[in-house]
Amino acid sequence: MQERAARTRQTVLEAAADEFAERGYEGASLQRVAWRATTSIGALTFHFRNKTALADEVRTTGRARFGRCLAELAPAADPLRELRTLIATLARLAHEDRFVRAARRLEADPPEDVPPLAETWLPVLRDLLDRAHGAHRLRPGVAPEDAVAMLAHLAEGAMAAQGTPRDAAWDAVWDSVWDVVLHGLAADRGEGGGGGDHSGRGEGSERGDGGDQGEHVGQGVRGDRGVGDGRGEHGDRGAASGDASADMTGAARRGGG
Repeated sequence: MQERAARTRQTVLEAAADEFAERGYEGASLQRVAWRATTSIGALTFHFRNKTALADEVRTTGRARFGRCLAELAPAADPLRELRTLIATLARLAHEDRFVRAARRLEADPPEDVPPLAETWLPVLRDLLDRAHGAHRLRPGVAPEDAVAMLAHLAEGAMAAQGTPRDAAWDAVWDSVWDVVLHGLAADRGEGGGGGDHSGRGEGSERGDGGDQGEHVGQGVRGDRGVGDGRGEHGDRGAASGDASADMTGAARRGGG
């Protein structure tokens, strides 16, 4: 009996995540959640007394999944390469994990005491840039707090990308974007950045014969892609993501988490 109740609760929770991800808090309906879960309203309210309780549990689950996935990221010797992996992972989660999608959508209507989801990943990004700065991997004149603000916007935009199918064309765009970002961030060899391929795409994948870009600012591991995979709803997400990005940038500059 307990096992059956646990299955019903999980099914309701997954259905609610899809409902909140598509419609937000205000647009979500308990009746549609019950329909998605192929259960009754009575069974739903047995586990979650109202929509607020259901949204709180979805948000908590999404946040926990986000944090767990980030904690499992494999460290890289080059923090700039690890940055690319981080942002690709954020984008993949925002597209593939229903609870993360729902948690991000629910940020459009957050209770005042609920911390933003960015507090889960922004400290990781900041730590990587601090490491890059300490290893003299940042171009002279690039302040870590400015780099945090820029990459926070890039990460937020990658997570918010909707309606664009993942294909070779999008991958090429993302590669070019990352090349430009690292070209502005990464120190050249003569600037104390060290030798070798700093953040390259891997062997045999450098761009062109000359310039620093081929050697220094190519891609991380190809398997880390996933940016721009989002195919969900546009809705108020764009505005919500913009607000979250602005708040997050302010937090990054203040040094908060």
